Amino acid sequence: MKRIIPVISALLLLFSGCRDKTDYSQILDDIQENLDFGNITAVMQITDSLKKSDVSDKDAIHVADSLGQIASRIGIDFSISEAEEMSKLKKLLPSVSSDSISVWEKKGWLEWKTIDGEKKYFKRAANNLILLKKFYEDKNSQLKEIAKQPDMIFRLKHTGQVMQTLGNKSNPAVPVKMKVTYTITVKNGAVPEGKMIRCWLPWPKSGQQRQHDIKLLSSSYPVYTISPDTAIHSTLYMEALSKKGIPAEFKISYEYISDAQHFNIDEINEAPYDTNSELYKKYTSEQLPDICFTDNIRQLADSITAGETDPVRVVRKLYMWFKNNIPWTGALEYSIIPNIPDYVYVNRRGDCGMQTFMFISMLRYKGIPVKWQSGWMMPPGYENLHDWSEVYFEGTGWVPVDVSYDLQNTDNPQLKYFYMSGIDSYRLIVNDGVSGPLHPEKTFMRSEPFDFQRGEVEWTGGNLYFDKWDYNMEIEYIK
Repeated sequence: MKRIIPVISALLLLFSGCRDKTDYSQILDDIQENLDFGNITAVMQITDSLKKSDVSDKDAIHVADSLGQIASRIGIDFSISEAEEMSKLKKLLPSVSSDSISVWEKKGWLEWKTIDGEKKYFKRAANNLILLKKFYEDKNSQLKEIAKQPDMIFRLKHTGQVMQTLGNKSNPAVPVKMKVTYTITVKNGAVPEGKMIRCWLPWPKSGQQRQHDIKLLSSSYPVYTISPDTAIHSTLYMEALSKKGIPAEFKISYEYISDAQHFNIDEINEAPYDTNSELYKKYTSEQLPDICFTDNIRQLADSITAGETDPVRVVRKLYMWFKNNIPWTGALEYSIIPNIPDYVYVNRRGDCGMQTFMFISMLRYKGIPVKWQSGWMMPPGYENLHDWSEVYFEGTGWVPVDVSYDLQNTDNPQLKYFYMSGIDSYRLIVNDGVSGPLHPEKTFMRSEPFDFQRGEVEWTGGNLYFDKWDYNMEIEYIK
């Protein structure tokens, strides 16, 4: 039975003429309580009414808008009915039964929530189930299958070239020049006619050893702002008025060069960390909510490393634990997950960013400096959003580590574990950290509150979530 929350009382407050801050607090409490119980429609009603009222408290409006955004995102992610999910599963697993579904749900392999009193499944639940079944029930077969995939064959060949080129060195090598055309198209009708649309597009991060010779070739509007070199998130900002019947298009084209880098993890020069340095303090600290030292993270990290203090050995043990215990699966939108590392801990799965958040949290808790990096993976035909990390070793510097990339199918240990201390040339670095401000600053809650890969769009009426616009990347590889 659907639990009744005081939605009506909250709505009455909005239209009663009462405008003191105590009333706002009660309204926001009602919104949060409805959100906790999956009453998405109720949350949307309250937040829409609050934004349309003459409330002068801008902070309350922004909080309400954010909660409304989260409610909408939960509804989008959990949008598959039981009948639709059963139809999907029967196509993937013809012998599926209600008993097997019950078992998978108890294991957490089929993710669902109660939304407005109905059982709704995560939109990627069926595909994630297949990945989880392969990982836990037939892992050897899965690894053989992965090794035969064209992108894995390309990756192994490329990293082999990197190793051959570098020899015993660790400098950036094997440069790849790419031309990128990136487009964000705001859907027709998403913004009222004549209103200003603000758009932030991903832009190559400058000041990176492995990424250089960045050159803007064209932009859809002559006036734009590129974020400063010091920005955590690298953006190119443009704005335009919406037009009736015409989608708003924001497009940029640029060139850049990306290098690979690899360190022989067995020969990394280790010196004692300067624990008083600003670098050490910054990159061994929590950064809530998703770089965090919860009891689960502390206990797990301690159990895996078993009292080990050598940084290289700690990295190796944690990296291998992920390879053996955390399969890649399609992720919920990060903004609807209260604590990503604990989500991975409980569910024993996650995509690249979720794994990286947990990996960073564990390493920082163990006193090893590590930072977030992200943007795109750019191999021909397999470009996609991607996240990884860089670990700092005193005496060596920053070493790239991609915890979610699979081990490679080779007997050469340096190649097999390449991504434990290396990275390929096919990357686009956009972010060198998480949760930084955009330039210029965004007014409303971001679609990606921690990272920045697809872009961000808003207008005076609020944030435009991913369902209101499309993004597209075209890559040309220049020899």
